[in-house]
Amino acid sequence: MRQQQATPKHPDRTSPGSIENVGDVEDVSGIDEDVSDINDVDHVHDVDDLSNDITDVIDVEQAEAALVEHYPRLVRLAYLVLPPGQSRSRRVLAAHGVVQRTLPRQRSSTRGVGLPGRRADAEAAIDPGYAFVRLRVLRNSLAACRRRALPTVFPQVWGLRLFPRSGGADELALDQALSALSGPARAAFVLRDLERLSAPETRRVLEAAGVAHPREALEEAEQAQTPAGSRDRLLLESPEFDPCALQARPTDLIRRRQHGRAVLAAGAAVLVCGALLGLPGEGWGPDGAAAPSYARNLAAEAALDPGKLTLAPAAAWKSAERQDFSVWPARGDRVHDEALLRRALTVWARPGAGVPVSATPGTTTGPAAGPPQLLFAGVVDHAVVVLLHDGLRVVRYAEAANGEGRSAGTGAALDFARTDGATAESAGALVVSRTEANVRYLTAPWVPSVRLVDLLTPDAAAQPVHRDANGLTAPVPAPRPAAQCTTWPALRMGGRLLTDLGELAPARLTYGTPHGPGEVDGPQGGAAWARTGCQLTAMRGRGVRTVNAWEFARQPLPGGVGNAAWLCTRAETWRGPGSRTMAQFLPPATGGRPYAPGVVAARAEGGTSCGPRSPEALAGVVWQAGSGQRWLLAAGSEQVTSIAATGGVNGLAPGRFLTLPAQPGTHAGLTGRLTNGGRIQALH
Repeated sequence: MRQQQATPKHPDRTSPGSIENVGDVEDVSGIDEDVSDINDVDHVHDVDDLSNDITDVIDVEQAEAALVEHYPRLVRLAYLVLPPGQSRSRRVLAAHGVVQRTLPRQRSSTRGVGLPGRRADAEAAIDPGYAFVRLRVLRNSLAACRRRALPTVFPQVWGLRLFPRSGGADELALDQALSALSGPARAAFVLRDLERLSAPETRRVLEAAGVAHPREALEEAEQAQTPAGSRDRLLLESPEFDPCALQARPTDLIRRRQHGRAVLAAGAAVLVCGALLGLPGEGWGPDGAAAPSYARNLAAEAALDPGKLTLAPAAAWKSAERQDFSVWPARGDRVHDEALLRRALTVWARPGAGVPVSATPGTTTGPAAGPPQLLFAGVVDHAVVVLLHDGLRVVRYAEAANGEGRSAGTGAALDFARTDGATAESAGALVVSRTEANVRYLTAPWVPSVRLVDLLTPDAAAQPVHRDANGLTAPVPAPRPAAQCTTWPALRMGGRLLTDLGELAPARLTYGTPHGPGEVDGPQGGAAWARTGCQLTAMRGRGVRTVNAWEFARQPLPGGVGNAAWLCTRAETWRGPGSRTMAQFLPPATGGRPYAPGVVAARAEGGTSCGPRSPEALAGVVWQAGSGQRWLLAAGSEQVTSIAATGGVNGLAPGRFLTLPAQPGTHAGLTGRLTNGGRIQALH
């Protein structure tokens, strides 16, 4: 979904109002615009006027606080701007080094460096500390671009290569397009599409960073041949460009071995003598009963033997006390191909340098501790796929069906997904094959039927999906990030609703209170997900297990124009940490669009809000009525007994709703009182 600058408000708008930032909540202006405008809420607000009247001096402490708070964002910016010619591992370390060296040694003046100022009619200015540090990061990164070499001083890592997770075809195409740009053009691209600055703001920041021709740099960035969807933050915020979420691989082991032979030879006698001295009589050495590292390990060898793979009986799921992946029978036309299974197990245990490996966050990629369970082995489209399960993870091995690249040690791929604690609700399907546009699933034996639905049009009839005798579905459309979110495919498997979020295990969608979420099978749940579905893009690739939508309040709007619904959407992950929560404001739908997208009022990473441990919610926005009057609106769940606003608007309202007049650019903090006497802060 394309994220754009907020469009100016016109008097002929059909929406009952528009929404602004109130401090604890995101800026959600433009509620009746396309969903691409709605995604404008997820950023630190930038402004039109880059004046120098905020402050004259930035303290070292203020700069340090901004650097620490926004460290991942600053490192991503440096990584994208730095010269791409070196290895990704050196570029990652260089990006961290650039950011860590931006802290000033003393108080610094902000005059003449293009810091953003305040606007009188809209959002508040960006934090000057962050803008100051961002400018220094840009200067250092562009200096490296002028030298056409990465900085030589950066954090040192011995024995490991660190690099971001590999993305898809779109991320690769975007990386190649950025590599073809000059350093100033890459900086312009990042400032405009990641930092969301306007063209005048981008030129001024580039000037302050020392770019001689900022206008030409911006024009070069505009003409970059990038894949569809690149002109928003979805691809730029993908793990492909995140130098803080890294994978580790060893360096050149042969070279390290050669360099270390002399040291090993010189110290061999000392090590042997030390080992002998550590043995009192005939007792154990310092390692206890552990076998030497070169000894044969029977469990490890068993994990590589296809003859010892675990196979669940075909009807085991019918009488099992618990239905999960452990009772899936082995299916597919290659379950007896020992050569294929041996290759899959061996590559899993020791993937070569040419084997791409992906894993959901928090999932280890090491070998199995013992013989895993075989779920599927067969030809799917143009690949041979093996699905294995070791009790904690599902592993997908794929190789070309024609054997291409096998002799060279390439042509295979490994995908890992964490699935521990799976139940019948979350073990209903696994992705077997994925192309740019389609996905094929292997369904659990207890799934009675599969139907394709569109989340955004809940009134449309579901389409039956064909499955073969093995439970393998025909290709179904995959959700695709796009500039215009007009459809979101999902699957109705029996009564459960599942959708693909780019991983092996599809995510289950539910609707209801945090204590008892249920299936999305009624008109209220269908309407909620129709107005929420496009926000699932922000949850791709995060190891999501379930996503629950909960309508926690319905608030009357000033002027009698109807009621607005407040929705809290929470994504839970397989690993536990890493949840994401969004509060959404859903004003009455207008203009013949009964399922117009909702508006994200606030986002939170981690925490317990709107979950079973904290089943309460509080959120607020500044809403502009059709008359032009702005109102601070806040709503809480039924546990909230009063709401207080402080800051730009001050007031106290009994009950779970607050409505106060507000001015343009209002910021306010919201606090609620609960029935048990406790307090709740607005989601932010």
